[in-house]
Parts: sequence; structure tokens; C-alpha cells
Amino acid sequence: MANTHPINGNVEVLSVYWENDSLYFLDQTLLPANVVREEQTTAEQVWNSIKQLKVRGAPAIGVAGAYGLYIGVRDHANLSIKDFMGNLRELAAYLNSSRPTAVNLSWGLKRMISAAEFSAASGLNTARIIEKLKEEAESIHREDQELCRAIGEAGRPLIDNGMGVQTHCNAGGLATSILGTATAPMYLAHRQGVSFRVYVSETRPLLQGARLTSWELLRAGIDVTLICDNMAAGLMASGRVDLVIVGADRVAANGDAANKIGTYGLAILARHFDIPFYVACPSSTVDLDTAAGGAIPIEERDPEEVRNFGGRQTSPDGVNVWNPAFDVTPAGYITGIITEKGILSAPYDENLRMLKAATNPSILADS
Repeated sequence: MANTHPINGNVEVLSVYWENDSLYFLDQTLLPANVVREEQTTAEQVWNSIKQLKVRGAPAIGVAGAYGLYIGVRDHANLSIKDFMGNLRELAAYLNSSRPTAVNLSWGLKRMISAAEFSAASGLNTARIIEKLKEEAESIHREDQELCRAIGEAGRPLIDNGMGVQTHCNAGGLATSILGTATAPMYLAHRQGVSFRVYVSETRPLLQGARLTSWELLRAGIDVTLICDNMAAGLMASGRVDLVIVGADRVAANGDAANKIGTYGLAILARHFDIPFYVACPSSTVDLDTAAGGAIPIEERDPEEVRNFGGRQTSPDGVNVWNPAFDVTPAGYITGIITEKGILSAPYDENLRMLKAATNPSILADS
């Protein structure tokens, strides 16, 4: 039975907790009714938690995957380096299979493998390589927190007094280590006394907007209004929306952005109503190896998510269901991409490459 812990009002609510060499996830499938964190003791449990959306959001599952890889091998110090590295790569591939669309998961796992390879090449024994893996996972976790703050600072000037800001799904603190990506500018603006309202679409079929985003923003004291997904056009037509900020699970080299299903429709509506549409994400979400959005793998989920609503069957038995978890917004609909290095605008192919080169100079050298 899972080791679960209810969270009281005195504990900061985070998606991922790392305490005393133990890993905990906030079980987001139980929100908003129950606030519970669950200890993760095996890589298999981490895989299931990611697959079941107990932990979710591209940056958060990047952190989760890194810790999961460490947990999966931390008791393997008795293996030879060759056997250890083979097991490590197999386990990384297994963890990466839990959710294929979000590039942060594969990015974090690749970083862990690179850290192990460097340590092995430096002559460290297996026990020391495991220690280095723990340090790398902690570094990825810490960096995500810093990146979210920087994204918030970059996007904060977009929000003025009296504005209506719309978002979709959950790109909040629950999807990252802290503050979120799309919500980070909102949190910082609120802390600085800016008066604005956030409109959150419920995000069918799993209601991440209703269950998660509205919950965390309301908890922070931000003025939140929840709408059904199909109310977005009417809301924008009413003149209440001045800005749209969403997150992303992967951004292709040309600026096409994959995010929760329904995002593309919001982008089209924003273009129609001449409303700025921004994507917020860390540079780790940018995948230069994927040339355009059409090459991004789109996860298709269980049809029962659509056939049921709130635990109640809402469709006839046997009806066909198409249930992609994501859609891809073409770069031409995106006003700007808010990153830890600032807000990028078109041409995205050039500016995204420069962004990645800021953290990995070899990218420019190879181009």
C-alpha cells in the first residue's frame, strides 16, 4: 500500500518533494478535494505516477524522472560499471516511455545519463557514480525552481492593472517545482499589487484547469473565474480577455508548440479577436531535434476519460473515442515565447537556436 501523507495548511504545497533522500509527489488526481502527498520508493512507482498523472506538467515530470532514475539504481553499488551503465540506460528508456510528448522528461533523463557517463569516464566507482546521480537530480530540481522565477520576471511586464488574462490546462506551480511557467508572471504581478483577473478554462476531459489551476490561483488570493472550454469564444467576444498565456510540453525548432488539447483553438480565437497569445516555458522544453510540430509525438489516452465525467458514464457503451492529450499550435499564431532568458519573438527558428546556445554553446558550433 502506498505511503501517503495528508498535507496540512502549514506545509507549502509543491508537486515534488525531496526530503531526507526520500521522494514524494503531490497526488494531483485527488485535487481539489484531498491534498495528499505519496512517497515514491521505486522507479516502477514513479513510472506509474507519471502515467496516471499523479505528477504532471512537463517541467515537473522532468524533475520526477531524474529522481526516479536515481531511486531505481541507488542500491546497485555492487554492480560493475559496465553492468550498472547498461541497467541505467534501460531504466531511463523505461521511465521515458511513461509520457512521450513532454520533452522535459527525456531531457532530464539524458542529463542524468550524461552525468553518469562523465563520472565513469573520470574513473569513479559505481558507488560514487550513484552519488553523482543524486547530485544531478537535485541540481535539475533546483534549476527548475530558478527557471520558473526567471520566466515570471520576464513575463511580469505583460500584465497590467485591470487586465483579463486567460490560461488553459495547468502550467502552474503544480506543473513545475514552484510558481509554474504560464502562471509565474501572474504570481509575481499579484505579489506586486497588480489588480487583474485570470480566466481558467476547465480543460476537458481531465479538468486540469478546474481541479488544479483554479485551485492553486484561488489559494494564492488571485482573482479567478472558471469557464467551460466552449465558452472561450464568447468570453473573448465580450472584451474581457486582454492576454492569453499558456504553457508547453514541447516546442519544435520552428516555434510550433505542443500543449494540452484545446490550446490550438484558443490561439485561433486569440488571432481572430486580436489578443496577444504567449507560450511560457523553460529552454529545456525547446527541442531543436524536432524540426516542426508535425513531428511531435502526440500521446493518446484512455477512451474512458471521455466516455465518463466525474465518475459517471456520459456516453453510450462502445462509442468510438478520439482522445489526444495534446495539440500543436503553429508558430504563426504565437505572439511570443516567454523563457528564462526573456521573451522570444519570430523568427523562432533563429531565436530558439540562440536560446539553446546560451546554455549549450556547442549548438552554434555544430550549426
